[in-house]
Amino acid sequence: MSLQPALIDVRQLAVTYGNAAQPTQAVNQVSFTVAQGETVAIVGESGSGKSTLANALLGLLPDNARITGGQLWVDGTDLSHASERQKRQLRGRTIGLVPQDPMVSLNPTQRIGQQIAEALILAHGRRYPAVDADILALLQQVGLDKPVLRARQYPHELSGGMRQRVLIAIALAGNPRLIIADEPTSALDVTVQRKILDHLQGLVRERGISLLIITHDLGVATDRADRILVMKQGQLVEQGPPRQIVRHPQHDYTRALLAAAPAFGQRRQAPLPLPSASSPGPILSLQGVGKVFDLPRVKGEDHQFVALHDLNLAVYPGQTLAIVGESGSGKSTALRIALGLEKPTQGRVLFEQQDVTGLSWRQFRPLRRRIQLVQQNPFAALDPRFTIFDSIVEPLVSFGLLKGQALEQAARELIARVHLPVSYLDRLPRELSGGQRQRVAIARALALKPDLLLLDEPVSALDVSVQAQILDLLEELQRELGIAYVLVSHDLSVVASVAHQVLVLRNGQVVEQGDVDRVFNAPESEYTKELIAAIPGRGMEGVAA
Repeated sequence: MSLQPALIDVRQLAVTYGNAAQPTQAVNQVSFTVAQGETVAIVGESGSGKSTLANALLGLLPDNARITGGQLWVDGTDLSHASERQKRQLRGRTIGLVPQDPMVSLNPTQRIGQQIAEALILAHGRRYPAVDADILALLQQVGLDKPVLRARQYPHELSGGMRQRVLIAIALAGNPRLIIADEPTSALDVTVQRKILDHLQGLVRERGISLLIITHDLGVATDRADRILVMKQGQLVEQGPPRQIVRHPQHDYTRALLAAAPAFGQRRQAPLPLPSASSPGPILSLQGVGKVFDLPRVKGEDHQFVALHDLNLAVYPGQTLAIVGESGSGKSTALRIALGLEKPTQGRVLFEQQDVTGLSWRQFRPLRRRIQLVQQNPFAALDPRFTIFDSIVEPLVSFGLLKGQALEQAARELIARVHLPVSYLDRLPRELSGGQRQRVAIARALALKPDLLLLDEPVSALDVSVQAQILDLLEELQRELGIAYVLVSHDLSVVASVAHQVLVLRNGQVVEQGDVDRVFNAPESEYTKELIAAIPGRGMEGVAA
């Protein structure tokens, strides 16, 4: 029996950015194959060369990048010497791409149907009578309900998971033999992530397509791939089946990635005993809190939206309470109410047993010195015109607490507290990496010496090892300063590794709450069981050496 040639055959590939005077080697001597029907995952952190490799396969390297060595065979064509016309013929028909961010990748001014039609016409030509029927067939294939309605909608009218399915439909329009999925679920809730990946794999099986997943999430890679390639700084340092990679990693970098991944790592914190009669009371309590938003009145539609219903929670000094749930579950509304940015429709908010529910903005302001927020996206949270020094001392200046030499000394102490060099104080946010910017955001939140930090998805945008560093830092600060945390997250493996108490929200209602070990090891709610079962990498638990 003759073996089919590999669909992708990369041989000693080298890709360089920049000019001859200052070249940067992004991919260095990389060799691998992808067979027809095989699922391969490329794992690595930012700057490892994953996306450069994907762009090379698509023939979409930027103008300042060029292939400086090796060969890149795609379905019998060597792309390293191919013309633009040859590359264009392969794109869409042989290789389809599912990009990372659907809001950036979809045109906000065009209906969903028009955007899928564009991909179908590119693949099949202008004289293509079945285009309308094929749009609806593709929308059904990717698991979207009401395909006629979806085709008429704009991207902003769909949820993140729905938009990601539209991108898969566009990738499938040309009947490709390989799909490259570039971080296809990094911004999605865990259950939506599982549904999208399940669906993608189902389509791959049905059509015999090859799948190349690019991800920094080792859990996703071990769950989904037949083979994993581990990249570091442009080099392929290890490859093999998932079980081999997890059980017997050969390279130090792979071992470091496994140790940093929450799905495979150990709990950072020992569970704390529950508060007793002699222990201090909660620093923050929400009692019977509900929040109803009024909607524009449309005939036949509800004119109110219940964001929260009868929420009760208590956060104790030195402890971490995690609030988990999918998009729209009410997590962010609960944080805004705790911060005094939103008034509850019913119920009470207590800070150190004092009722603060009805306080005006001016009355609540002194409490803001004791409650601080760390946002999800540090680049959006920091003023791009401010130096790191200005960003860190901004709360101290705002409250008129320090000036002159004392202010400079405070900035130096704060930046050292989050393990960044003092020299970074003169830099701008764009000169720092994502993890460094998040450290600056934490330093700024610590400036007023708060008793409570509200952490809104603080590590969701970060690589796994940077994520581990930030979580280690937060744990160290809690141990040394006794700060209480409320952690909002859709990443349950992060919650399992750092939280003491967990509260599970669904459609604004608490479906489960309690000690983290009890909730994760013996969940009572079916919804919690579903969330835990969807955590990537759960199938490999206990396999890591």
